[in-house]
Amino acid sequence: MKWIYRVGIFFARMLLLLGALFIPKIRHFTSSRKNLFQSLKAFRVKYPGSLAWFHVASLGEYEQARPVIAELKRENPAKLIAVSFFSPSGYDHAIKKPQAQVDFITYLPLDSKHQAEEFVRTLNPDLVFFVKYDLWYHHIMAVKARNTLLFLFSAAFRPDQIYFKRDGFFRQIVFQFDYIFTQNQPTVDLLKSINYQQTCVAGDTRFDRVAETANNFKEFPALAKWVGEKPTLVAGSVWQEDMELLIPVMNANPEYRWIIAPHDISPEPMMRWSDLLELKSSRYSQWDSDLSPDVIFIDNIGMLSSLYQFAKVAYVGGGLGKGLHNILEPLGFGIPVIFGKLEKTAKFPEAAESQKNGCGFEVSDEANLKLIFEKLEHPDFYYKSAEAAKTWVNMNIGAAERIVNKVEELVSNSRKWPKA
Repeated sequence: MKWIYRVGIFFARMLLLLGALFIPKIRHFTSSRKNLFQSLKAFRVKYPGSLAWFHVASLGEYEQARPVIAELKRENPAKLIAVSFFSPSGYDHAIKKPQAQVDFITYLPLDSKHQAEEFVRTLNPDLVFFVKYDLWYHHIMAVKARNTLLFLFSAAFRPDQIYFKRDGFFRQIVFQFDYIFTQNQPTVDLLKSINYQQTCVAGDTRFDRVAETANNFKEFPALAKWVGEKPTLVAGSVWQEDMELLIPVMNANPEYRWIIAPHDISPEPMMRWSDLLELKSSRYSQWDSDLSPDVIFIDNIGMLSSLYQFAKVAYVGGGLGKGLHNILEPLGFGIPVIFGKLEKTAKFPEAAESQKNGCGFEVSDEANLKLIFEKLEHPDFYYKSAEAAKTWVNMNIGAAERIVNKVEELVSNSRKWPKA
């Protein structure tokens, strides 16, 4: 299986180079990695100290990493922190402005044996963390070849994943981790079913992140004035399928303010949705704050997590097909959240948990959305839902501290720590 994997990586590299000639996104993926090792070497020459490396797939996993990074820096201020991204979208967003507690941001090279070994040797970390998934064989084996402690956190595995279907190559990757911190008990049970024992439920670090955001949100005075005392629904990361449900409800409730943050911020979908609305609308970039539309479309990236401060109710997009976005962000503000009916519920365990706790509501069609919206208009029902959101988030805060405390314990006992 190992040689099949290596051949697969080789052909993937060839296809990426070929695709880069014709497809801009692939061109960006490949060209962005050209000076990766030069930048890495320059960083380590300038900053040769003790370093912890965090690998994330994209922006969502980086948000899960940030509370652990902050806690690790709080406990060890002198330790350098490097973060690697696989996805250009996550990397591009992160480098736009300085990242608190992060000393170096890089791409992860493609997972060939040579590149992985060079990357790990040059970076020379003494602690390595992978976040949730994106487990690359050669990079992981390069870490373990140096006897470096390796951790996985915010793990949320499913029975249909290849690690649990058969023994062998992919399962071997799991057993390289010195400890795995999971989001939930079913993941612990899955790991123990294959006789991996060094694991515990630490929780989802996103709860720490959303609680921090809710306590330190960005202020938008013009939007606050526009919202005033009116009830407001904030719809985050919405797609066409979501707007097909939302537009009839929007037209039926002109007393509301509507803040719509599309996943795709190109003008065309917003113009199309605006034509279907019976309400006045404006894109945020073109909005004259002296005017008072009913709907504002957010046509930039970076505002959404703080916009939930204005919401009475939130709708989070992606559930109807593209993949549910972060429902914990609005819940961190103590706001009930509505989302589309999921096809693969196991991929988003927080959706089922939010429903179980009475603060999340799944809808499958326009009539279903209208019914939930009307229920949330009743003060008693709304109050219970909002309080449930606050309670659930507060119950789950502290995952980052639990992870770092356990890591420090394992580091101090590393010479006698039994390998998984």
